[in-house]
Amino acid sequence: MYYIIGDIGNTSTKICLLEQSKIIKSISISTKKIFLKGFIKKIIKRLNKKNLRKEVLFSCVVPLVLNKIKKDLNKTGFKVLEIKSFNLKKIIKINIRNIQQLGSDRIVNSIEGKKFRNCLVIDFGTATTFDIIKNGIYEGGVIAPGVKLSIKNLSQATALLPIFDLKSNQKRYGKNTKDALNAGFIWGYDGLINNIINKITKNWKMNYKIILTGGYANLFKKIIKRRTIVDQNITIKGVSKVYRKFL
Repeated sequence: MYYIIGDIGNTSTKICLLEQSKIIKSISISTKKIFLKGFIKKIIKRLNKKNLRKEVLFSCVVPLVLNKIKKDLNKTGFKVLEIKSFNLKKIIKINIRNIQQLGSDRIVNSIEGKKFRNCLVIDFGTATTFDIIKNGIYEGGVIAPGVKLSIKNLSQATALLPIFDLKSNQKRYGKNTKDALNAGFIWGYDGLINNIINKITKNWKMNYKIILTGGYANLFKKIIKRRTIVDQNITIKGVSKVYRKFL
């Protein structure tokens, strides 16, 4: 049987067709496009197959978008669900006060990261998040400003500073505006990311994995001073585990 799952983020959304745990097809879109008339129906139509289950599961941090998808797809016979509608503590122990305050994307990242038992998942999304799994238990995390959003906000708040494409090969301070901006962001986030990793892992007395995901994962892999792996499907893999457990 085939099934459809997805991850709805503030900036982008990924929707995938799976068979068991294998991703058959993946579509990434701008989240704001989901509000266009008939858009989500066209996406689901592109993923449609015989023996397709009618339950669609999302991790979502934008409730208005989830409600739009529910409204559009319920008319076509699909039932749209969100991961927090299930008792996720059956999959992973979550050692925080209020699970409702924890983003669904961070939960499913940790569900997939749990297979390493001890790991740190860094997600370069709209925010840069650090999530800690120790002995298979989700222990909490850190939220820092997102790289792309910071670049955009700086440009919008100033008259003369442009939006630019971040490059990792910054060897010296800038001789022009874009190089100066690139140095600030590369060197600044170098310090921020490596410092947060050091703060989190300072007293860890075990082997652990550092998993990177999100738009700048490959760029910052070159900058992080520890061994890392990049997994751009970690969130989808986590949603898949929730689907197969409860549906």
